Amino acid sequence: MPSLAPRRYWRYNLRLTAVLMLLWFLATFGLAYFARDLNFTFFGWPFGFWMAAQGSLVVYLLIVGCYAWFMNRLDEAEGLRDPVDGA
Repeated sequence: MPSLAPRRYWRYNLRLTAVLMLLWFLATFGLAYFARDLNFTFFGWPFGFWMAAQGSLVVYLLIVGCYAWFMNRLDEAEGLRDPVDGA
């Protein structure tokens, strides 16, 4: 990835954050709103209950992991990553 100017770097960060916040919104409010319509069984529990109890937490962890992965890749491409201590 070629080097980006600081303004373009910040715009990339804002776009990534906006997309991930949209996924967060859909996982939090979209699934809760349609939970009664999701009435099939998943691992022995109704799917709506499972998503409210466990699934949304998994989605949140995936969102954080995606943000960290994308930003680490961008930081490496820009040469902004700190060297590992002791290496």
